[in-house]
Amino acid sequence: MNQTTTDARPVIELRHVEKNFGDLHVLMDINLSVTKGEVLVIIGPSGSGKSTLCRTINRLETIDSGEILIEGKPLPQEGKELTRTRAELGMVFQQFNLFAHKTVLNNVTLGPVEVLGLSKDEAKDRAMELLARVGVAEQATKVPAQLSGGQQQRVAIARSLAMNPKAMLFDEPTSALDPEMINEVLDVMTELARGGMTMVVVTHEMNFARRVADRVVFMADGAIIEQGAPDDFFDHPQSQRARDFLNSIKEH
Repeated sequence: MNQTTTDARPVIELRHVEKNFGDLHVLMDINLSVTKGEVLVIIGPSGSGKSTLCRTINRLETIDSGEILIEGKPLPQEGKELTRTRAELGMVFQQFNLFAHKTVLNNVTLGPVEVLGLSKDEAKDRAMELLARVGVAEQATKVPAQLSGGQQQRVAIARSLAMNPKAMLFDEPTSALDPEMINEVLDVMTELARGGMTMVVVTHEMNFARRVADRVVFMADGAIIEQGAPDDFFDHPQSQRARDFLNSIKEH
């Protein structure tokens, strides 16, 4: 979409990342970099390690070996530095993870006030702008339970954007939604991509991957099997694993 090469250093870089859950080798020698403004979409069968990979980028999952760099700096292990880095990497989950007892507006202003030190008025103005941008400004005084799933997920996106992130991580953001709500979330993500946001998206939505990604990464069994431009990948997959995966989707 909006790939820029002005800053040669990747925003996110994974080098030889390995991760085990007991005997299960969930990430195998993962090497990946994401440049500024790039939309990277990760696809693959269930259990291939996609979500784990996404969650290692802001250390929601620890890694066993290798390294993860954010703008050339190693991902902090813990403490304030890690909190700050997490704030710079907006994360949108499958489940919306909103504070149930806080209003939509309070959900979005909390981080900017507590972490970025914005005044309440500044944070509120910014929050209302972002809620309007994702199409839910009129829901600002409600609590999450009063919203549809699609609205809640759009609030979660606004909440991440309120932190002025360097990149946005999306871990299957539409998989908990009813079919009619999926597009309202994908439309917001498409607009973000068009605006030049650096994005890593784990998704089952192949049309979105084809339309919006700059690069598609296909994972299976904890490894990156192949990657490339969306049209190349979908029209001319190089590996048998990718061909089997794409055929299995067409059959559904």
